[in-house]
Amino acid sequence: MAEKKLEGAGLRGQVAGQTALSTVGKEGKGLTYRGYAIEVLSEKASFEEVAYMLLYGNLPNQSKLSEYKEKLKKYRELPSELKKVLELIPASAHPMDVLRTGCSFLGNIEPEGDFSNQADIADRLISIFPSVVCYWYRYSHDGVSIETATDHDSIGGHFLSMLTGKEPSKDDARCLDVSLILYAEHGFNASTFTARTCASTLSDLHSCITGAIGTLRGPLHGGANEAAMEMIEKFSSREDANAGVKKMLEAKEKIMGFGHAVYSTEDPRSDIIKSWAKKLSEQNGDDTLYQVSEEIDKVMDEEKNLFPNTDFYMASAYSYLGIPTKIFTPLFVIGRTSGWSANVIEQRADNRIIRPSEEYIGPEKSDWVDIENR
Repeated sequence: MAEKKLEGAGLRGQVAGQTALSTVGKEGKGLTYRGYAIEVLSEKASFEEVAYMLLYGNLPNQSKLSEYKEKLKKYRELPSELKKVLELIPASAHPMDVLRTGCSFLGNIEPEGDFSNQADIADRLISIFPSVVCYWYRYSHDGVSIETATDHDSIGGHFLSMLTGKEPSKDDARCLDVSLILYAEHGFNASTFTARTCASTLSDLHSCITGAIGTLRGPLHGGANEAAMEMIEKFSSREDANAGVKKMLEAKEKIMGFGHAVYSTEDPRSDIIKSWAKKLSEQNGDDTLYQVSEEIDKVMDEEKNLFPNTDFYMASAYSYLGIPTKIFTPLFVIGRTSGWSANVIEQRADNRIIRPSEEYIGPEKSDWVDIENR
């Protein structure tokens, strides 16, 4: 039976459910979380406010926000059992695998139970993932057992202080905060749909998030920021980047960090993180990475009419923050855990198991042949 191309393959463009959490390029609305434009949230909100809003349905007042931040601080400490597991993972491991293992193991020692505390479990994961990544990284790479229960007001500052071992500047902490906001939620993307599918079976939150992490790990989803950085680092100047990218295009090589499955003309998150990359490059004293990135952007626009997605300028911004390339995608996880968890909670509230149909394209009839005659 000849194969035929399935219309809507990969479920692209197919409506798979309803959500009150975000709009992604729908009806000219750009990207919004619960009706709030991403441009407004990235300018005025903290990541903690956004996480609270996604999980609990509305923006907190000052009292609620202060209470929530204190709750998140108390959830940063790693259990001793989890520390032992992290210490066994080699430095050669991918940090996404470390997060996947950490989340799964946490589900054994802190099981969710009957879902009555689902929001608390979500808050615990949002808080503890920075500790998981940084504890493993510093232990396996530097031989240091770091303290993970810091008193930083923001998750951005908390993460950078653990990873680098020094206090981040106000701008550095705010840039990371903004990046987490940009990554927090994005409709029924592959990893979020994985989390919702898992949730539809009435599985526990740890399983849902573990599955989402595994899905985000792929280079066609969350790993794009790492791939973009690896490419950007190859070039030493605008001229070098211009010639190099054109050569890659001639060879039909894929340029990571451009175009999007949903947005057709621009990714509304890109200009936001681009402005931060430029600001940090000026403060750094060496703006080569930013200049190279901007030239690649220019070439892709002129040659392919493609726009940068949020992963592209996120790469240089994270590099200016002193974050190793292999840690880029785990930061995506830290931000997106708020959205994943909110999607799981939303799925559970009006659940029906997700079980799409398929189109069979195999043989119409196969005749059995005994093994001695095959």
